[in-house]
Amino acid sequence: MYGFEPTEEQRMLIETVQRFAAHDMRPAAHEADENGALPQALITKGWELGLLQASVPEAYGGFGDRSAVTGALAAEALAWGDLAGALAVLMPGTFVLPVLLGGSEHQKRDLIPPIIESEWHPYGTAFLEPQFDFYPGEMRTTAEAINGTFILSGVKTFVPFAPQARKLLVFANLDGNTQAFVVPRESVGLQIGERQKLLGVQALPLYEVRLEGVRIPADARLAQFAFSQVLASLHVAMGALAIGVSRAAHEYALEYAKQREAFGGPIAQKQAIAFMLAEMATEIDGARLMVWEAAWQLDQGKDASKAAYLALTGAADTAMLVTDRAVQILGGHGYIREHPVERWMRDGRGFSTFTGLAMV
Repeated sequence: MYGFEPTEEQRMLIETVQRFAAHDMRPAAHEADENGALPQALITKGWELGLLQASVPEAYGGFGDRSAVTGALAAEALAWGDLAGALAVLMPGTFVLPVLLGGSEHQKRDLIPPIIESEWHPYGTAFLEPQFDFYPGEMRTTAEAINGTFILSGVKTFVPFAPQARKLLVFANLDGNTQAFVVPRESVGLQIGERQKLLGVQALPLYEVRLEGVRIPADARLAQFAFSQVLASLHVAMGALAIGVSRAAHEYALEYAKQREAFGGPIAQKQAIAFMLAEMATEIDGARLMVWEAAWQLDQGKDASKAAYLALTGAADTAMLVTDRAVQILGGHGYIREHPVERWMRDGRGFSTFTGLAMV
């Protein structure tokens, strides 16, 4: 059975991340959303926290061991500050962690150290596809083995920083199984579309990527890839980020309700508002426990597929409920951009479709 008390190392890490989220991410979030761009200095400072490095063994250039529970705690704290900023800081992990889990020894030693031992660079993942019936276990993007190489063909969507990405980890269907392939940005046949315009995370640049007969060597496929484990890790990460956004919205609405007076007293004392705030807190705590359980199962080497999917589903629903209620509690103020709850509501809508943008 797992416990709920973080270790001393986890507590110190989360306190550090929370300070960064409060002092750096929060103040920059509104302007970044308005301008459609994150300050590079902010991403760099978040990268220097060493979250990914702490998840990689010394043999591959890091200084720790991967813990999905620790990653979930950190992801929640980052998203509390700003979701777009959190996704940017965590982006290299979507490339490194699958390699760590499913790469050969040669691939790990060749691919991981140059990423985590240097400054932040846009290494990422091409995971999602632009179909309404998209299912990760049956990718439309295909990989065909021909003469000792693989030919990749298909369309990916929501690929962060695609024009600047040095390498992408592309997920594709190979003989009925989802596999991962390392694709250099300069590969012939790899085409980057226009930046996508979305409802939320407007500070994070996302692009459509087309693979038109991209030829890569046979050793570009992750040799020991276990898709179910990677997918569960992606689900846990997104669930934790959803909890972070939900917590931010609840705390902001609670403080507003304590200060806003109407009909002779703070609106937090009105039964309708108090009940909404209580329900929001209850849903957040319940969804967080589901995320923790799925993360714990990953750390124990168990099959966390079901737990992780349910955790993401619950956390995504919670994010929509909580952020919508936060806007409602602020009334007319909730609908104007000077208050962050409207941004959190826009960001919260995306959790059901953001799988692949973060991994712990």
